[in-house]
Amino acid sequence: MHQHHAHFAHLAPTVLSMLSRLWVYVTLGATSIITEEAAPVLAGFAAHQHHLGVVQAAVACALGSWAADIALYALGRWRALKLAARWPKLISPMERLLKSVRRHPWRATIAVRYAYGARIPLPIACGAAEIPVVNYLIGSGISCWSWSALFTAIGWIFGSTAVLLLGRLRRHEDELAIFLVIVVLVIVGIIAWRNREKVPVEIDTGLLAFSRTERSSADDRP
Repeated sequence: MHQHHAHFAHLAPTVLSMLSRLWVYVTLGATSIITEEAAPVLAGFAAHQHHLGVVQAAVACALGSWAADIALYALGRWRALKLAARWPKLISPMERLLKSVRRHPWRATIAVRYAYGARIPLPIACGAAEIPVVNYLIGSGISCWSWSALFTAIGWIFGSTAVLLLGRLRRHEDELAIFLVIVVLVIVGIIAWRNREKVPVEIDTGLLAFSRTERSSADDRP
């Protein structure tokens, strides 16, 4: 009996530590749609400081953003009319997005995480345009997973650079984390505000490199 209690006492802290870390990953994923790039960047920095696993952090942010984009797609596909009736101001920007999405559905799905200023309406427009579910899952998956990997890597690089400049970071890591989040949120906010009217044009003109391939393949069709 004594050995059993001793084993449980030894195991309990390990289980609690695992649950605590799991909760951190769940929180990262759940908030990534709200905090935007701040989530994977902060996760990459925390991973550099050995608070999180870098792969697990990137996966959490990718899954969270992907799940949110799928939910927005479903909202647009099956509740578009109700959304238009409830928020009529959305009709005009959504119509412009819909035209671009219908012209370039594949391009639009891959752009969902990179469409600064239209990250919420673009997945909804993809649903309203009735892009096939499988196509949307593939395109938005590529978008979310590449986005998460990119910005987690940026957070890791920031941590590595800070170590080179400041040496040991343990005494400053909280301040650096807060500074990093504020800077990322401000930059993303400015870009989103300035870009909010340009997303349909960017989709049509093929701002992303893969669109050139799509355009070339379309031109080759008889």
